[in-house]
Amino acid sequence: MYEIRLLRPSELYAGQIMQFRREFLENDPTECMGGCGNLRKCESAEEWLAEVERLASEESCPEGYVPSDTYLAVRVFDNRLIGITDLRHNLNNSALSEWAGHIGYSVRPSDRQKGYGREILRLNLKKCRKLGLSRVLICCDDDNIPSERTILSNGGVFERVTTANGKPTKRFWIEL
Repeated sequence: MYEIRLLRPSELYAGQIMQFRREFLENDPTECMGGCGNLRKCESAEEWLAEVERLASEESCPEGYVPSDTYLAVRVFDNRLIGITDLRHNLNNSALSEWAGHIGYSVRPSDRQKGYGREILRLNLKKCRKLGLSRVLICCDDDNIPSERTILSNGGVFERVTTANGKPTKRFWIEL
């Protein structure tokens, strides 16, 4: 695995953001794209960047959402967008507190099973500490074994299985 950095989304990555989206949709049109906000629904990078910006502050965050920071996971040596992650500042929303958690993330299909998910989560946990969080909830689909391994490798402790939209979801806590 090569070094990655978490960067704020910007126009500089507009083309790569749309390539990332396209790769997901071509790989599996039903995959959830966790941590990517509404990227699946956005027709342009500009639309998605505006959405991410809206969610970044308490003042502009739409009702029913919580403020969150979205980051692009960019591989250093070739400046390639590897993943996208979202850090929700709180869980003051019933869906987040039950089956989504503080952090969502996705690794592009062509770069999976290389350790990038583990590193994205590790780097995001550092940001959680800076936000003052002492405990972080992370969830994954019951059958998503790679994501479960990623969470466990970052100190996740299994709590229980819940149901989200009729699908079993595992909940894990990480103490910071």
